[in-house]
Amino acid sequence: MDFQSLKNTDVKGKIVLLRADLNVPASEGNITDTTRIDRLKPTIDFLTAQGAKTLILSHFGRPKGVTPEFSLKFMLPALEKSWGVKVGFADDCIGALAEAAKAALQNGAVTLLENVRFHPEEEKNDASFTKQLAALGDIYCNDAFSAAHRAHASTEGLAHFLPACAGFLMEAELNALTAALENPSRPVMAIVGGAKISTKLSVLDNLVRKVDYLFLGGGMANTFMYAQGIEVGKSLCEKDMADEARKIMATAKAANCEILLPTDRVTITEFRENAPFEIYAAADMPAEREAVDVGPATIEMMKEKLANCKTVLWNGPLGVFEVKPFDKGTNGAADTVAALTKAGKIVSVAGGGDTVSALEHAGCADDFTYVSSAGGAFLEWMEGKPLPGVEALSSQKKAA
Repeated sequence: MDFQSLKNTDVKGKIVLLRADLNVPASEGNITDTTRIDRLKPTIDFLTAQGAKTLILSHFGRPKGVTPEFSLKFMLPALEKSWGVKVGFADDCIGALAEAAKAALQNGAVTLLENVRFHPEEEKNDASFTKQLAALGDIYCNDAFSAAHRAHASTEGLAHFLPACAGFLMEAELNALTAALENPSRPVMAIVGGAKISTKLSVLDNLVRKVDYLFLGGGMANTFMYAQGIEVGKSLCEKDMADEARKIMATAKAANCEILLPTDRVTITEFRENAPFEIYAAADMPAEREAVDVGPATIEMMKEKLANCKTVLWNGPLGVFEVKPFDKGTNGAADTVAALTKAGKIVSVAGGGDTVSALEHAGCADDFTYVSSAGGAFLEWMEGKPLPGVEALSSQKKAA
């Protein structure tokens, strides 16, 4: 993927418009997960050390016009604690207030501009609004891969008005994803879990064309089993998606991709923490029971397949990992991938939805090669869709 990197960009004394993703989870004015903030630190460190004047653009939530509860101002203490620098604030991202913030910037200083989504023109990628943003800076640096699937003014439009580069987080994401799916060491296994195949049809259809093994867990595995005539009992299952599952199986066969389904399942009759459970072979599932996790034989089967793999791509848990003891399948698989990664035998990339939570719950997130904090952008990349924010960076480099 061809794009200009921040590390090769002269930013000294320049005003850098840094598009970050500070759309962090928060409750009652308190940030509950600082992952996205913490991952921006290498870019902030570089810009301040190089003497750039940094103006940060970001969205937060889905405000309808200027909405005080969606102001970014409450984040300042968390940003300063994570980054170790003083962070100024401007009460707008365009106009007189933003211009005043720009004029006050010193080399190495950082200022956060107010929520870009306070202006409806942001999501419309309005050219006149984009020009007002561009007038604030000399260089545009996009470090918001998790927002790269949006063709908005601050995520896509600015790359057409200013010299543009990818920040260190964006670059790390793109390098990891390219290594995992576009140019991987083979064999490649994709592990995909979650409740429904209806939300991941395009993902599955793209993956079976590109990987050697597709392991399915969670509720979506039940839909594929049902499509093959296997009893799924009272388990979560999209029976109306059986034809779609059969189409994906046919595509996989034609592409020489082996679909792996659970060989045994942890089953219950009452859903609660520490509920009594029984493990059945997949073919022997009683009709009155519900599957909530993959069983130990399935994890052993996965280990055998993984032993021959060079690359693993993971999206979604294999069971109801939030409720003990039905986290054992996800934890066991995560432990296996983590151990192989630490041993230098595989490259492992994970991301999207509940995946980060599941891997952190398993205590393995730090042992994967790369864990993406992106949700929608990660899934759209897995679908094979072009991401507007990334395409804009690449097209500008080509034009240059």
